[in-house]
Amino acid sequence: MYPYLDRNHHELQADVRRFAIESIAPVARELDETARFPWENVRAMAERGWFGVPVPRELSGMGRDYLSYALVLEELAKHDASHSITVSAHTTLATSPILAFGTDEQKARFVPLLASGQVLGGFGLTEPGAGSDASGTTTRAVPVKGGYTITGSKIFITHGGVGEIYVVTAVTDPDGGHHGITSFVVCKPTVDRAEARRVGVGHRPELPYSAGVSAGAKEDKLGWRASDTRELHFQEAWVGEDQRLGEEGLGFVNFMKTLDAGRIGIAALSLGIAQGAFDEAVRYTTRRRQFNRPVWDFQDIHFGLAELATEIQAARHLVYHAAWLNDHGRPVTKEAAMAKLTAATLAAKAARTAVQFLGGAGYTSDHPVERMMRDAKACEIGEGTSEIQKTVIARQLHRELNP
Repeated sequence: MYPYLDRNHHELQADVRRFAIESIAPVARELDETARFPWENVRAMAERGWFGVPVPRELSGMGRDYLSYALVLEELAKHDASHSITVSAHTTLATSPILAFGTDEQKARFVPLLASGQVLGGFGLTEPGAGSDASGTTTRAVPVKGGYTITGSKIFITHGGVGEIYVVTAVTDPDGGHHGITSFVVCKPTVDRAEARRVGVGHRPELPYSAGVSAGAKEDKLGWRASDTRELHFQEAWVGEDQRLGEEGLGFVNFMKTLDAGRIGIAALSLGIAQGAFDEAVRYTTRRRQFNRPVWDFQDIHFGLAELATEIQAARHLVYHAAWLNDHGRPVTKEAAMAKLTAATLAAKAARTAVQFLGGAGYTSDHPVERMMRDAKACEIGEGTSEIQKTVIARQLHRELNP
């Protein structure tokens, strides 16, 4: 897509598309119905380097730009959003904060395991009383000799069970407001030890596991059902001082920067759902016949699909532009929020439209559009609701108008 993509982008896009068609599409329905984590495909994606697309080669990543990473998420989500969020949450929420704010020792210790997909990572931010208001964090980190003890709970954590490395926020200064929040790297063993041994990825016993960290039961979700989502509990979990990520009190500032990049990832995932739903609608309406002619021939159908195609193209420009800004070190807060807001809203619309155009068939699990409709809803909630995106955009506009 001019002017963003070059030959390397197109080749990566084609590789991911081929894998998604051959390895994801045939199992996506069964994984959704059983809510089974796709360990076999996780290993295959790890072997291809897709858990470390934007990570430098010297840290076991692919050394590609952020736009390449967005393309991977988009192509995966065309066939199954659960695979896409598995890569997205791991890369932008677990790996990128360590890359951005970690010491050289922390990067060398944790990033190669994450970038190579040897273990999965997550981001412990959301709490029962701190969702959109992330500054309301109550999980506490108390300084002790040689480190900290962390006590509290996090909810809706992607890879809360299957993962082993987490970036977690906790209050170190109760009187400091959002300046009293600090980030830590916390490790625990995967709950799927047998599956990890079977596929050869997912567990590394040399990690500094913290006693007192446990995962709750797997959430039974509307969508993203093959993705692992759980609570994380911390009961005086000790972490060494060398696992504090950045300076004390900078956790809030740092995770807001992390969420900017994360929103580009969710925008790319949303774009993939929209494109996947559109593709299914086109395929079905061109071969399905009613009143002795293809459904495509009815004006409401091809006008509706023309409108969706236009909106998908517009959203793609927003997503790729935000990724490009991120690659070039430009401010991206507003553009990331715009991309996520637009693409998430479009994913929901495209999936609903596809179900409608497929009629009764679209309402059954024989076609993936009903799963896409359920998956799309999470895009309007995760990593900042659509309402939060509007708030972020409005604040940025106000700052631009009142420098």
